[in-house]
Amino acid sequence: MTTTPFDPEAVRTFEHARWQRAAGVYEATFAGATRPFMEALLDAAQVGSGTRILDIACGPGLLASGACARGAVARGVDFSPAMLAVARARDTAVQFDEGDAEALPFGNDQFDVVSSVFGAMFAPNQEQTASELLRVTRPGGRIGLASWTPEGFIGQFFKVNGRHVPPPAGVRPPLQWGTTERLSELFADAIVDFRVERRFYTFRAQTPEAWIDHFRRWYGPTLKSFEAVGAPGAEALEADLLELIASLNRADAGTMVVPSEYLEAVLVKA
Repeated sequence: MTTTPFDPEAVRTFEHARWQRAAGVYEATFAGATRPFMEALLDAAQVGSGTRILDIACGPGLLASGACARGAVARGVDFSPAMLAVARARDTAVQFDEGDAEALPFGNDQFDVVSSVFGAMFAPNQEQTASELLRVTRPGGRIGLASWTPEGFIGQFFKVNGRHVPPPAGVRPPLQWGTTERLSELFADAIVDFRVERRFYTFRAQTPEAWIDHFRRWYGPTLKSFEAVGAPGAEALEADLLELIASLNRADAGTMVVPSEYLEAVLVKA
């Protein structure tokens, strides 16, 4: 049996393409919905006046903007120029930089808080990403993460997509960031405190079909999955996603109300 060697550049190209086209619409239709759990993470990481915070894989910059509104000195970094253009246009008070989570363009021990909301978890090299988060956090500083769990709706949603469009070879599942076991492996020897809380975000739509249609048009990972399977595979992919939604849907009368679990984690650097 032969295995395809891990190609980090191929993975980065794959991830970049997933987000590039949808940046503006993502900001308008999805990122705003994440504001409540971004605020919860800012609370958990004790972000306040004067806190130096870096948000990694910042997307359209909502967490950095929320931190700035609290009086923090906030910066954001993302690998997508399209996402950064949206972030810079909507908030000129925050500095946004282009950069990779695996090679952050910042010095050692520079920030009081380093955060990432459903972002760093998708970097291909998990060990290198964790090392970079630790490197730029000052001793005694905090790393705040929000990551989808494997058991939650979005975790299962990605698994369904993966059955139809396998991820690049050699990449560990991003959903491992949503487990205490994997976070302990990645950070254990470098932290002195580790607090986690399981939280939920509820996805709502007029119908499950409308929700899938919206995601396949504007949400980077789903958009690319439907492009990859093409017309011959689109019906089967949609059928499997509808089956997943039906198994978790709490609504009646044809609407959609589906809670999705994520793991909020705050780690204190030694």
